[in-house]
Amino acid sequence: MSLQLFLSQVMPVQQKLFRFAYRLLGNEEDAKDITQDALMKVWHQQQKMTELENVEAWCMRITRNLALDKIKSKKYRVADDLERAASLPETDAKNPHAATEQQDLMKRVHATINALPEKFRLVMQLRDMDGFSYQEIADMLEINVNEVKVNLHRARLKVREQLKNVHAYGLQ
Repeated sequence: MSLQLFLSQVMPVQQKLFRFAYRLLGNEEDAKDITQDALMKVWHQQQKMTELENVEAWCMRITRNLALDKIKSKKYRVADDLERAASLPETDAKNPHAATEQQDLMKRVHATINALPEKFRLVMQLRDMDGFSYQEIADMLEINVNEVKVNLHRARLKVREQLKNVHAYGLQ
């Protein structure tokens, strides 16, 4: 792989790799390190790029594997605060009650998503937050497309049920 090929195919996805690593790790510095490691690994495995159909999915898979390795290491704890990973949309400063309600709702949504099993959480993030296609997600996670669809459906259903219970009954 030439430098030109690397710059044209890999570097444009660098921000996606960072956001993905940040979502998994919950720590900006660790996400930067993982992104850098992923880019280095891609560069060192450049001979594989010519065989690939989807370079972006391959880069995301490398990032995911490195992040999961980091999580599995005993030195690392996953941060619980998802609100650091996703900024809240700006609210109307004239209505503090509505702004507080919106912040509370976003905290509940993030907490509910964070409580999902890892495979559900990953599929939901890749599809709903990062906008990848089912096939791209299947390539990244090394599962088939039907499994992606099933996991996404189950994740959305769990989140919907949890939020409905919280809203209707105050259950958490």
